[in-house]
Amino acid sequence: MALTQLPRFHYLVFKNPPPSLNFFPKPKLPIIKPASPTLFSAPKSTLSTTEPIPITDFALPEEPKLEISLDKLFVPPETQVSCNDPNLSTRILKGSNIVLSKYARDAQVVQADFVKSSVRTEDCPSDGLPEFALVGRSNVGKSSLLNSLVRRKRLALTSKKPGKTQCINHFRINDSWYLVDLPGYGYASAPQELRTDWGKFTRDYFINRSTLVSVFLLIDASIPAKKIDLEYASWLGQNQIPMTLVFTKCDKRKKKKNGGKRPEENVSDFQELICGFFQSVPPWIMTSSVTNQGRDEILLHMAQLRNYWLKN
Repeated sequence: MALTQLPRFHYLVFKNPPPSLNFFPKPKLPIIKPASPTLFSAPKSTLSTTEPIPITDFALPEEPKLEISLDKLFVPPETQVSCNDPNLSTRILKGSNIVLSKYARDAQVVQADFVKSSVRTEDCPSDGLPEFALVGRSNVGKSSLLNSLVRRKRLALTSKKPGKTQCINHFRINDSWYLVDLPGYGYASAPQELRTDWGKFTRDYFINRSTLVSVFLLIDASIPAKKIDLEYASWLGQNQIPMTLVFTKCDKRKKKKNGGKRPEENVSDFQELICGFFQSVPPWIMTSSVTNQGRDEILLHMAQLRNYWLKN
């Protein structure tokens, strides 16, 4: 089984688009699909010995084992998977539904530099390098994740005041590709006019930026799904914008007796709520900027998307 995709990775096909033509259409009731038999569980480790990536220097807490069925996997282009493959579980990135492909190489971050801030798409760097955009609800931990990816504490400034990012910020990685920090959405204290401007130029960036390989949509896994996140995901799907779901704050474990759900439960609930929006399953990764969970997996996923994009 393989996914056939365009060079820009239009792997998300919007299913039954909502009638609203607003920037963020209202999500409809999800389509709950029958559960498929579990074929394997996520592996304990997916780092290749031929492609070493620095790991954390302290012991990480035991992560829950995720049960994933074959039809819930994200399979990159030119990649074959089979339920009869005894090594399939070792090819799945830990804490995700993403299968590794032959393009998962050169994932290490050696150098990271801030390049510029832009308020218009046409003002963004014009050197043609591939780029990945990070976007999410204000206070979702976007700047912290970016700093974790590059192992720099203050490359992207974090703030106790949500809504700090107000521009399209480009960071050049290894002089060969970009990480892009986009304005957060859903910050109620920001002036309405400013929120409208952020949405307008972010939308223009998504649709018109030809070097955009994929949007990484950040979702807070420590709380139940938010309507605005579901709307954002549905808009990206409707407009065929390549998307990866990044679930943040997966280190926060609320006890059931206090009414809270574990992060993996919120991750599962979010996927059920968006399953009616898409014909194919979006790729997703569980992360924590505190423990660096998911850091290596994100970089490997970006590497395989980027290398395929460059080839095509």
